[in-house]
Amino acid sequence: MPQHSKRYALLMTQYDREKIYGLEDAIALAKKMATAKFDETIEMHFRLGIDPRHADQQVRSTVLLPHGLGKTVRVIVFAQGEEARLAQEAGADIIGDDVTVARIQTEGWMEFDAAIAVPGMMGTVGKLGRILGPRGLMPNPKAGTVVPASELARAIQEVKAGRLEFRNDKSGNLHMPIGKASFTLEKLMENANVIVDAVHNNKPTGVKGIYVRRVVVTSTMGPGVHVNS
Repeated sequence: MPQHSKRYALLMTQYDREKIYGLEDAIALAKKMATAKFDETIEMHFRLGIDPRHADQQVRSTVLLPHGLGKTVRVIVFAQGEEARLAQEAGADIIGDDVTVARIQTEGWMEFDAAIAVPGMMGTVGKLGRILGPRGLMPNPKAGTVVPASELARAIQEVKAGRLEFRNDKSGNLHMPIGKASFTLEKLMENANVIVDAVHNNKPTGVKGIYVRRVVVTSTMGPGVHVNS
């Protein structure tokens, strides 16, 4: 059995670990138990009834959170020439060119939170698949992160405003932040409801039986609260 800190052990006595809570009550509890010395993130974790080995049982999409995630998002845009100029004017924090790609490959440089690319750069950016992919940072047309120059401004603004990309992991789970513990309960609920709707709306066609098997709400350093799914 893992050894928990005294703070964590105390938190686990403050609620019924066996109870299935409503979403609002679960978020309120997670927010209350976010007692670390930093502004913890409130998260939702979904256990899905999918078999991620099958192509028709993948869950992947994006959602625009009405209240963002409470952090500054550093956006890199892979573009060159005129497209790079447009990206910079649109608010890109970093312009990714051939030199940047090489730096990511050789030095593991990753000082950005989101990545966007224009189609003409994907041949070069594709070299970074093994590095960016596992971190959820690989630009992808389905996620709205490979866009033509005419859509760069919109894509950058949405990412900075709180567009969240989600996809299941190898175990068929989804892990999604819904905001900071310092957010009001109302803002966390509005973000959470958008996420819940997005998960249900992206049910794969190949799924048989129960789709959402379990939902847990937690803070970065707090225990999980089970939610009525």
